Amino acid sequence: MNDILQKAPLLLGLMLTASIAQSPNSVFIEDLTWIEVRDAIDQGRTTIIVPTGGTEQNGPHMVLGKHNYLVKYKAGEIANQLGDTLVAPVVAYVPEGDIDPPTSHMRFAGTISIPEDVFASVLEFTARSFKQHGFLDIAFIGDSGGNQATQKFVAEKLNEEWTETNVRVHHVSDFYPGRGDDWVISQNISAEDVGGHAGTHDTSSLLYLNPSMLRLNQMKPGRPGDGQGHTGNPAVSTPEFGERILNMQIEDAVGQITRERLAKR
Repeated sequence: MNDILQKAPLLLGLMLTASIAQSPNSVFIEDLTWIEVRDAIDQGRTTIIVPTGGTEQNGPHMVLGKHNYLVKYKAGEIANQLGDTLVAPVVAYVPEGDIDPPTSHMRFAGTISIPEDVFASVLEFTARSFKQHGFLDIAFIGDSGGNQATQKFVAEKLNEEWTETNVRVHHVSDFYPGRGDDWVISQNISAEDVGGHAGTHDTSSLLYLNPSMLRLNQMKPGRPGDGQGHTGNPAVSTPEFGERILNMQIEDAVGQITRERLAKR
């Protein structure tokens, strides 16, 4: 009996530590249980971000999952700044060109492409799912130019259908492409060196966040049609550029979502 009493404080401490360790502190719903998501909604976390990325070539210097990694990071930061927001799993499969014969990004090994109507259906039924669960604001943020038009189309379609409800879908157009490229150009980097795909914008972001996703010995200039799969000169990228670019995108997305949520009320 004395032995049990002596061990009781230790057992209580271990139980308390385990309870704290398992307390949810993530904004990503894939890290939460269904009960934790339900309770978060009940407590007022009724905005959810649906990030879209893509699996595509990014030159010889950058991994295919660039968009998915970056958009998840940015979505998490946006959610944390908004404060009452969760984040859905990244939509990693998006239109990347025709498959047979291959066009656009599909000309490069490892790229995965789906038809536009399939992508639209994924977004639509993702939003319908979240509406069913009680989310009131569903925000699409896309890290790739090819995702923007479909996000806008689906948001407009559902908003028209849901006019008589208090649920809205937001296509966060201020997020992409953002102000980053113009800012880098203002730092005396030429538009040609900045590039438009896997160039200074994305390379700098990864230098800041996760350089392991880059092949630093392969950072050569790329030009449209040269077969490398990127444009611009990634060698002029810096982690400092990346930090500024990321902060601008996050700030602009937070601003748009905040304005649109206030406008609907």
